[in-house]
Amino acid sequence: MSSLQSLYFSSAKPFLINPRTPALWRLLTTSNPTPPENADLDDFREPFTGRPDNFSGRKIEDTVALDPGKLRVDSSISSRIPDLEHLISRSSTAPPSQVRQIHAQLLRTGLCQVPYYRTKLLSLYANHRCFSDAKNILSFEPDIISFTTLINASSKFNDFENILSVFSQMLKQGLFPDAHVLPSVIKACAGLLAVKIGKQVHGFSLASGISLDSFVQSSLVHFYVKCDELVDAHKLFDNMVERDVVSWSALAAGYARKGDAVNARKVFNEVKNLGFQPNTVSWNGMIAGFNRSGCFLDAVLMFQQMHKHGFKSDGTSISSVLPAIGDLGYLSSGTQVHGYVIKNGFAVDKCIVSALIDMYGKCGYALEMSQVLEDMGQVEVGACNALITGLARHGLVDKALGVFKELQGQQMELNVVSWTSVIACCSQHGKDIEALELFREMQASGVKPNAVTIPCLLPACGNIAALMHGKAAHCFSLRRGISGDVYVGSALIDMYANCGKIQLARCCFDRMSVRNLVCWNAMLGGYAMHGKAKEAIEFFLLMQRSGQKPDSVSLTSLLSACSQSGLTEEGHRYFDRMTTDHGIKPRVEHYACVVSLLGRAGKLEEAYSMIEKMPFEPDACVWGALLSSCRVHHNMSLGGVAARKLFELEPKNPGNYILLSNIYASKGRYKEVDKIRDIMGDKGLRKNPGCSWIEVKNKVHMLLAGDKSLPQMAQIMEKLNRLSIEMKKAGYSPNTDYVLQDVEEQEKEHILCGHSEKLAVVFGILNMSPGSPLRVTKNLRICGDCHAVIKFISRFERREIFVRDTNRYHHFKDGDCSCGDYW
Repeated sequence: MSSLQSLYFSSAKPFLINPRTPALWRLLTTSNPTPPENADLDDFREPFTGRPDNFSGRKIEDTVALDPGKLRVDSSISSRIPDLEHLISRSSTAPPSQVRQIHAQLLRTGLCQVPYYRTKLLSLYANHRCFSDAKNILSFEPDIISFTTLINASSKFNDFENILSVFSQMLKQGLFPDAHVLPSVIKACAGLLAVKIGKQVHGFSLASGISLDSFVQSSLVHFYVKCDELVDAHKLFDNMVERDVVSWSALAAGYARKGDAVNARKVFNEVKNLGFQPNTVSWNGMIAGFNRSGCFLDAVLMFQQMHKHGFKSDGTSISSVLPAIGDLGYLSSGTQVHGYVIKNGFAVDKCIVSALIDMYGKCGYALEMSQVLEDMGQVEVGACNALITGLARHGLVDKALGVFKELQGQQMELNVVSWTSVIACCSQHGKDIEALELFREMQASGVKPNAVTIPCLLPACGNIAALMHGKAAHCFSLRRGISGDVYVGSALIDMYANCGKIQLARCCFDRMSVRNLVCWNAMLGGYAMHGKAKEAIEFFLLMQRSGQKPDSVSLTSLLSACSQSGLTEEGHRYFDRMTTDHGIKPRVEHYACVVSLLGRAGKLEEAYSMIEKMPFEPDACVWGALLSSCRVHHNMSLGGVAARKLFELEPKNPGNYILLSNIYASKGRYKEVDKIRDIMGDKGLRKNPGCSWIEVKNKVHMLLAGDKSLPQMAQIMEKLNRLSIEMKKAGYSPNTDYVLQDVEEQEKEHILCGHSEKLAVVFGILNMSPGSPLRVTKNLRICGDCHAVIKFISRFERREIFVRDTNRYHHFKDGDCSCGDYW
């Protein structure tokens, strides 16, 4: 955004567009206005009509005839003017250094004061984007032609901030724009979304009468559409003297982009009364607008209507409708468009090929994605990016990685989209270490990550509590100036919360200048994960006071926080008032939170009663919450009910069988345990091994339960034995109830020593400096014995230890845990 907040005559007072301002009103209404001081009287000899002919220009001879004192050249300089003309005409492609030489020669000869040469020189500087040099010229007898030249040249390069800067300087000199200048200025306001300045310019055009110019009106319509001020755009369009197809198309497309299908179609259908016909650009704007706003069905219907009216699709309309078809899952429509593409020779269009791959990917047809790429005949990076994204969308991570490595082997010049796609693919599907390695490779290859790459990487850091890697990504975003991006900020909040640094997460939130609902929910979810119900409730109230309306995700996090901390009454109250206070109907995830809330508190019958009264069919999350609570309270009857439902809903999930097996084992019912194991064997299901991650010296290490292949396994077991002796001296005895095999007591103690979270903690003690905190992430729920052991280690070793399991964060310090033994 431009640093300009309003337009200025001088550095002290803003340029207020007000017809009652005496000086401005006199200038705009008087037939012979009083010229400003030091102004060229020739510019004020004709009455001001709202659109002076400033582009007619005067020849050098006419300027000299009007005032011979303006230009005195001797015969030697006069003889060199043709040489200068020849040099200037050949300098359009010359380097800036040669333009500066011409500038110097014009200064020596005095010709720089001649408007003709000054304008030529400004054009040369502007073509090379040497705007600072161009602005210096304006200090010599500035006129509207010079300013117009520079503004229009800047507009050609879309240098919007420079346009507004020059325009402000123009106003300070007492020069007022005409209908040739304002469209470029309005375009700059639209490009910068500078609504306030754009409305000031509009006000000036009304006061001066320039607003009746068709080009100015068209520019203003585009400005209001671009700034999402569609009501003003519509009013302006209705009052246009000469309504044209360009402004009409922009207005209709603007409504489509906003998702206002009713007004979009209303404006579009009014074309029959306007005296012109829609063109291909009009149709494309509607299709692309509907697709962008998520009105996918409207986009497809508009595409069909386009063909019914005899218009042929081009690359823009096809590449706009294919994503909508993919999001709708309309494979038959997609194949028809594919046939049209082949028939009309669009199969080599890069954008269309990428859109086809994306469409088949969304519809779940991986083979067809690969076939489209092969039919293209040449490997193109955009199409390959679409293929990687499509494979990742359907969980085919290894295949996506294989395609990426193959492209690297072919020495293809991969871009930031390629790297970002494969990093996102890994971080979204559990390959977090691979995502971190790919990020390092990306930087080593010279490709600079952007504001999309960082939010894709940070979840991988958070998933395995790789705090140092996350901090490095944070520093990178600060150096690149993208930390203020709302999506980067949200990802940073989530990463720090996942790494156990909830205070840093809040610090990132507080420093954000712009926040959206995702930011609020990320912070609220962080408090829930850490079991900080009091802070979550206070933050939820702050969210409402700040004017941010909560959504279903906000309420899920709030209920989860109450569940983690045992705030049964508060959680139930928020659940009961969801509809009345926030207009949100409880969904299945909210019921799952309340079932967990009641179940953790031991109110299993009440939880089961709530499930039976649900207005819709409970899913696996709801029954899973009940089964987990039955595991905590050793309730076999309700546990069996929940497990049988889960076996129907998730027959391939081994975790449900393990939980029921654990309930039976805790009661010594080993025959039932064996039966469940036999069922798992018949179904080909295996228990997911316990796995923990810990970051040591900027490297993430993964430790598996019972893994004896670790390089330091002997030292780890020796340290564990020493700690075990100290624990027994302090009165601790291993809780073998958490060993669910029917084996001897000594063997159970040995099994407990092999739990991955214990191995990770001891590995960190051996490899990190004394007193430094340890951060461990586990893929399963931490067992009670490990919980007790880590509490002891935190006091004995005088370390803070953070362990995140599938349920929540545990912050161990001085022999206590933040969960209060309630998890």
